[in-house]
Amino acid sequence: MNRPDKAEELFRKGYNCSQSVFAAFADELGMSAEEAAKIASPFGAGFGKLREVCGAVSGMTLAAGYLKGYDDPADYEGKKALYALIQKMCAEFKEREGTIICRDLLGLKEGEDPAEPSVRTEEYYQSRPCIGACRAAAEIAEKYLL
Repeated sequence: MNRPDKAEELFRKGYNCSQSVFAAFADELGMSAEEAAKIASPFGAGFGKLREVCGAVSGMTLAAGYLKGYDDPADYEGKKALYALIQKMCAEFKEREGTIICRDLLGLKEGEDPAEPSVRTEEYYQSRPCIGACRAAAEIAEKYLL
């Protein structure tokens, strides 16, 4: 199964956007899907349901950090390269999806969304762009990270 299909499958199982994208790369990250899901869990719904940066984008950038990141605070070139990579990946996502902001993808105004997570039904999946966002983020991550 390719990464976009895996991200969609995980989202349809009930994982949030960030978990779905990050866990689709769990094998490359050297961790279980459950470990990846736990790490990415607070970034769903635009960062804890604040509807800021799309969770799929967060999952994509978490994977980039894990696979291409730096760990030496003095590594200026590593930081510069990572930030350039993230900007390129986010620009591609924005070009494809129109924005990297969750509330904009969903057509919501700030504070308009209820605090509770939505119940997943087929109507939910049909009414939201989340599966497409997860697929796009996984495709972009696969393109730039593997």
